[in-house]
Amino acid sequence: MTRGVKRLIWIAVSFLLVSFATRTGLAIFSGGSFSVFEWLRFYGVGLLFDITVLPWFLAPWAIYDAAMPEWHRDHRLHKWESRWAALAGCGYLVLFSVVATAEFTFWAEFGNRFDFIAVDYLVYTHEVIGNIRESYPINLWTSIIVAICLVITWISWPRGGKDIQAPWLRRWSRVVAVALVAALGFFFVDQKSAETKSNAFVTQLSNNGFYALFHAYRHNQLDYEKYYPTLKASDLDPGIRALVEQPGATFVSDTGIERKIAAHSPMKDVNVVLVSVESLSADYVGRFGNKDNLTPELDKLADKGLWFTKLYATGTRTVRGLEALSVGTPPTPGQSIVRRPDNDGLVNLGGTLKDKGWTPWWVYGGYGFFDNMNAYFAGNGFNVADRTDVDNEGIKVHAENIWGIADEDLYTLAMTRIDREFANGKRFFAHVMTTSNHRPYTFPEGRVEQPQKKREGAVQYTDWAIGDFLRRAADKPWFKNTLFIIVSDHTAKAAGKTDLPLSRYHIPMVWYAPDLIKPGTMDRLMSQIDIGPTLLGWLGLDYSSRFFGYDMFTLKPGRERAFISTYQKLGYLKDDRLVVLDVRQEPVVQKGLPASKDGTTLSSDAELIDEAISWYQSAALYFRTGLLKQSAGLQKK
Repeated sequence: MTRGVKRLIWIAVSFLLVSFATRTGLAIFSGGSFSVFEWLRFYGVGLLFDITVLPWFLAPWAIYDAAMPEWHRDHRLHKWESRWAALAGCGYLVLFSVVATAEFTFWAEFGNRFDFIAVDYLVYTHEVIGNIRESYPINLWTSIIVAICLVITWISWPRGGKDIQAPWLRRWSRVVAVALVAALGFFFVDQKSAETKSNAFVTQLSNNGFYALFHAYRHNQLDYEKYYPTLKASDLDPGIRALVEQPGATFVSDTGIERKIAAHSPMKDVNVVLVSVESLSADYVGRFGNKDNLTPELDKLADKGLWFTKLYATGTRTVRGLEALSVGTPPTPGQSIVRRPDNDGLVNLGGTLKDKGWTPWWVYGGYGFFDNMNAYFAGNGFNVADRTDVDNEGIKVHAENIWGIADEDLYTLAMTRIDREFANGKRFFAHVMTTSNHRPYTFPEGRVEQPQKKREGAVQYTDWAIGDFLRRAADKPWFKNTLFIIVSDHTAKAAGKTDLPLSRYHIPMVWYAPDLIKPGTMDRLMSQIDIGPTLLGWLGLDYSSRFFGYDMFTLKPGRERAFISTYQKLGYLKDDRLVVLDVRQEPVVQKGLPASKDGTTLSSDAELIDEAISWYQSAALYFRTGLLKQSAGLQKK
């Protein structure tokens, strides 16, 4: 066996063994219970993906070996080449091991192998690398990995000895063979090969981390009409018009969803503070059954305000929640509207309130360049404040990490803006986005009992900061005339045995205004996209709407629904069924929530599927063609 073949085999075996160990470790780490068939399934299919990826690593080495001249084994250059080759081989093993370690940390955070979130994070290297360094002992881990890989390479790397290179033609034939296998994998192995309906974890484990990352990069934008089931144009428009219709709404034309909304109560001259809380799952809230006392402040607010019990987030990332809260549209596949081009000048909650005399503010504790947040809100009529404004305001920062200042300091920043608006005699709408409930889970000392760098500690601190904010706000002259809306942007984790586990999208929300709202409970199924229209209805405003969301205070019983999604899978929840739309697959109807008992007639599965398609196809079409813009003149063909 020639020297080149031995080296290629060493790299291949290293890659396959690391992939096997990663797959096994993730299976155990997931905490799932797998049948023998499922173990065999993800090992077998996983090997297919490993072999698909492997040639892309072997190709550079095959080319190097084919081009390298042959020296006598006693020649100085032969010895240096052997040492260089061993170091390069060790570099391969370090790369495989580092990526495997990264897969475990990513799985711990998101319950998936690499996906489009990992691709997005590669764009924001400052925040992501900083987050990794603050969350994990990276220097120690890297040193251990490199040391282990050096030892393994020293023991096992083919040193050549008396081995010689193969003839020139045979070496280049290996290059052609490796390239051919790489091409076959590229054209004939597809993400669908990993998918199974039995268990979403099995689908993830059947994949390969490198393949998953590359696939996510290639499919970061998804054209709905190209990849998903659609309705004919003649059916789509009347279908979506029927779905968005509500009492007090009058369509302005014979097509489209733009409508005039008539107020159902007198206008309220009230300020609004909307706090979207990072990653606050309903699972952490005492009112929803958590026994760890992580949210005592929110639990008190639930008794003092209007508590919403069946609210569902539209997605799994902050930008998805911000999209739902601002423009009130079902999630479009791929990127959130917050991250997409041509996302300015949209009909949005802040802009609508601005037209009625409110001053809208977007206040963020980190640097708003991240995820395009500042540009998005500024382009849609908001005044913007973020981490860059803290020092100019002379605000004492009690703690900060790579994502931003502590929540208590963020609320201080927000109040500086609110105080000025009030002093100028203006109504305000402040959308405040927190960051403390995010890895590395650090916060000011002495605030809560739970420890630093643990999710539970960050949840408890986030809850404490909400209570502290409201106690400080109670001393302000604007407090009695202000509605506070506390709502999560998404849950802590969205992975489970099913692709769209309902419990992983359940989020808390409370409306708190002691002098304005009586304590109570809203038990109707509700989507994040309904929050804006419900608020506008409560404020008693007449306005022009292109929102897809409902005013829950006027919605007829039986019409409740919610939207949940990943970047690819789109879910439509209505009563006891969940419709799942996926790329180039037939819609699937799964078990949803317990059926409502209001006596309404439930749709058939076929009708429900058409409803789901109407919502999602229309949302994608309206954004793409500019129909969500404030001016019809901005519409695109």
